[in-house]
Amino acid sequence: MKAVAQFVAAVSGLSFENVFNPYTDRCAVFDRPGAPVKRREALRGILAAAASGGTHSIWIGRDLGYRGGRRTGLALTDDVHVSSHAARWGIVTERCTKGMPVREKTAALAWSVLDEIDLPVFLWNVFPLHPHEPGLPFSNRPHRADERVAGEEMLADLLDLLHPELIVALGGDAARCAERIAPRISVRVRHPSYGGQTEFLGQMSALYPTRPRKGRSDLFDVPLEGSPESERTATEGRCSSVLRRAGGTSNR
Repeated sequence: MKAVAQFVAAVSGLSFENVFNPYTDRCAVFDRPGAPVKRREALRGILAAAASGGTHSIWIGRDLGYRGGRRTGLALTDDVHVSSHAARWGIVTERCTKGMPVREKTAALAWSVLDEIDLPVFLWNVFPLHPHEPGLPFSNRPHRADERVAGEEMLADLLDLLHPELIVALGGDAARCAERIAPRISVRVRHPSYGGQTEFLGQMSALYPTRPRKGRSDLFDVPLEGSPESERTATEGRCSSVLRRAGGTSNR
């Protein structure tokens, strides 16, 4: 698909100071030979499957992290979950890094949700590369304004490719971006890091249908702080409102 190839080429061509582009750059410490090519191929395959097979939702984080997307080239995905990510879209890929698999907490929490739902969900970030502090490649920093502009342009192109029913923005930075680009289909949830795990899991439980499991009354069996039912009801209400504005259904 020409549009997919053009999108991957555009992401691969992004270059900023103190930014690692996993589709072009090779980490001398952890990457195996040919890692950037493999990451491009994985992104291309997943994007092609999402474009041809349909996409219910796009989840958006802020940036790739040094324990996750820097290594895998896939948003919200660490070494442990890279094969699962590819398999959801019917493709096969392998780790691009050497040594023991590295875990990332945000990825683990995101995949605890994804493993329980069957809808096609595409994962992305406001800024699709890994920004780091000067001289510290294995650190994370927030993207800058010029990086955000480039990322929002890529996100707009991604929406044109995939036409999702729903955008789920993880955290404030992602939510502000989504509201600027596609306010009619955007829902904000708490980012799972920095103490947000319980609220995140409760909100995602409200948004998505789950595979039935004997003996389980809640999606993740995670006790929620405060009032679980009020949080779930509020999130369901926000999601229903978004889908009504977009002319879609909640798929619940």
